[in-house]
Amino acid sequence: MPTDSQILILDAANVEQLLTPKECIELMAQTLAELAEGNFHQPLRMVVRPPEAKGLLGLMPSYRISEPPLYGLKAIGVFPENPKIGKDAHQGSVMLFSGETGELLSLMNASSITAIRTAAVSAVATRLLARPDAAQLAIIGSGVQARSHLTALACVREIERTRVVSRNRQHAEEYAATMRKHSSFQIEPVTTVREAVEGADIIVTATNSHEPVIDRQWISPGAHINAVGTHSAASREIDGPTMAAARVFVDRRESAINEAGDYVLALKEGLITEESIVGEIGEVLVGTKQGRLTRDEITLFKSLGLAVEDLACAQFLFEKAQQEGCGTWVQF
Repeated sequence: MPTDSQILILDAANVEQLLTPKECIELMAQTLAELAEGNFHQPLRMVVRPPEAKGLLGLMPSYRISEPPLYGLKAIGVFPENPKIGKDAHQGSVMLFSGETGELLSLMNASSITAIRTAAVSAVATRLLARPDAAQLAIIGSGVQARSHLTALACVREIERTRVVSRNRQHAEEYAATMRKHSSFQIEPVTTVREAVEGADIIVTATNSHEPVIDRQWISPGAHINAVGTHSAASREIDGPTMAAARVFVDRRESAINEAGDYVLALKEGLITEESIVGEIGEVLVGTKQGRLTRDEITLFKSLGLAVEDLACAQFLFEKAQQEGCGTWVQF
């Protein structure tokens, strides 16, 4: 049994064992609804981005108004070149603290939490916004998020075929070969983004591109887009005309207007207005905003990732790990 001077360590394998995609989808839906209802304190993340550094360090704090109250902090390094050496671009830890004493309760692998919860949030958005019969999936990118999104989206829609494209065709082929082992539907590597997205009902952009990777002319009526790859006001995956044509939703409005280049750059170009963001996914969940209105409209969810999502995952993992005797307790 833990003592007051111990903390629980959960490594990547522990996180993946304890937090299934289906569980995380429901957890994220509950969390975003509670955020909309004011049950969390969610400040903007702080980013340390030295001009000469290979990556950045993001600090993502949050607070949950609960019994007992809890603080969470994710310290996450984002290193875009990591996949070239076989590592996840996201590296770091999620820390869970008592909101009553400030004591550290647990230290968890942030890479695995980020992979699972980011895809789960996209799945929540897809369940709310994509057409009920959406079955054709396009994934741009072949990294960690491309893998986790395929698994999560298959939980909320009956996927019939997935087309995947990567800057390196071999990576797309390797992705398809790996994911076919875990999927019952067709997974097809293609050479161009246009091949991937034309005719797609659901599109995922999971890249580290600084310039748009899709073109409005390629997007079919009624498509739903999950834009998850970029996280700064200076980079974007979605072109301005697509932003202008879509019914746009975000995870957090304050985060989007400060950090989402897809929105900020289209706004600077005069293609959208401040009113172009319809609402937050949590607002759709609690019924204060409407999601898809017509079968043919394009919907878009811009995901930046929120500290409250990490806090909710950390709390869930901390409680479940104790129930199942998982993880390692260490003196601290």
